Amino acid sequence: MSNIELALWSFPVLLLFVFLRMPIALAMIGVGVGGTWLVIGNPMMTLNQIKTLTYGTFSNYSFSIIPLFLLMGQFATLSGMSAALFRAAESFLGHRKGGVAMSAVGACAGFGAICGSSLATAATMGQVALPELRRYGYPGSLSTGALAAGGTLGILIPPSVILVIYAILAEQNIEKLFVAALIPGILAAIGYMIAISVWVRVSPNSAAVRDRQPWSERLVALGKVWPVLTIFIVVVGGIYAGIFTPTEAAAVGAAGTGIAALAAGEMNWSRLKQSVLSTASATGMIFLIILGAGIYNNFLSLTQLPQTASVWIGDQGFSPWLILTVVLIMYLLFGCVMDSLSMILLTVPIIFPIMSVLDFGMSANDFGLWFGILVLIVVEVGLITPPVGMNLFIINSMAKDTPIGQTYKGALPFVLTDMIRVVILASFPAITLWLVWVIDAL
Repeated sequence: MSNIELALWSFPVLLLFVFLRMPIALAMIGVGVGGTWLVIGNPMMTLNQIKTLTYGTFSNYSFSIIPLFLLMGQFATLSGMSAALFRAAESFLGHRKGGVAMSAVGACAGFGAICGSSLATAATMGQVALPELRRYGYPGSLSTGALAAGGTLGILIPPSVILVIYAILAEQNIEKLFVAALIPGILAAIGYMIAISVWVRVSPNSAAVRDRQPWSERLVALGKVWPVLTIFIVVVGGIYAGIFTPTEAAAVGAAGTGIAALAAGEMNWSRLKQSVLSTASATGMIFLIILGAGIYNNFLSLTQLPQTASVWIGDQGFSPWLILTVVLIMYLLFGCVMDSLSMILLTVPIIFPIMSVLDFGMSANDFGLWFGILVLIVVEVGLITPPVGMNLFIINSMAKDTPIGQTYKGALPFVLTDMIRVVILASFPAITLWLVWVIDAL
């Protein structure tokens, strides 16, 4: 068997391990080590390669940003910011049809701007918003679907752990990627609110509205979200003003959310310890997946599969847009059986070199940013599509009176808005890149 054939057979073997419920990190490590052994033919050289790869991966300074952003999300959850964001959004939108659900989406967008994790955003906002949605008679399908979709904003609206990982893998500028994600993230929130608006008009008796709040109460509620705005401006603004590197900004953000939690009276020694342990646990999981993806992708590089695929696709004369469509559909299908982090780590080192040789009429840097946002949006859809939609499971576990089938049904309108957004952003790259160009011109 040739090395190329060996690499091609590794994909179904890896997917088989995933279907058998083996942790994705262990599956990639097992297939990667076994494949490397077969290619090199020497177990000692294989172990030496793994040792060198492990050190080279985790000595990368850029990865230190991950635990800092995770700790920032832990502290943000403790600080009560999620409830303040929801109350502020509800005071402005609650009196409209579907307004309470729209408020939940808006609060998810705000919380995602200081959390950076989709699962944490969904879990935290679910605790705050689900009781209120029940109170106003929202059906379980709409309530859980809206919160699951709103949670996906945590990986797109900067700062985001997944954005950082993509930037490292594709060798893109983290600051510019954060900027490029901002407009698509806002469009996502608007799209979800439109989906809610259509739902409550098609089914006008599906939810009640709350009384209109006077401006004095709105301003009071808005004033309570100042810690969120302050932290977001300091972290993101500090990066673009050149005051902080992204890693330094993550450290400042973690300290800021920690102080906010302390000021809110929600921080004590026990909760601090739990936050650190949860951060360490999540970081360990992410780093193990990163190591597994590194070992597997190293095996693929030894077989020359990515290089051969790039040359072959270039020689076929396929339209770049056709290949982009196929790649995005592939991500959609992978999202039904694999978590977002694993997808990014497994596929970007293989797919990005192939896509970067195609001519989309833009510079290499612009393409890297635009393609990354498209991939992250499609990956985000995987969080709300069955059978492995992690956000759906998290929200449904909180709404025990809602069957999982109803949660799946409730997510479909939001998946549709995501598909429309992907088509728009793919057709008009300037929407994603405009803000980057503006900042570059300043």
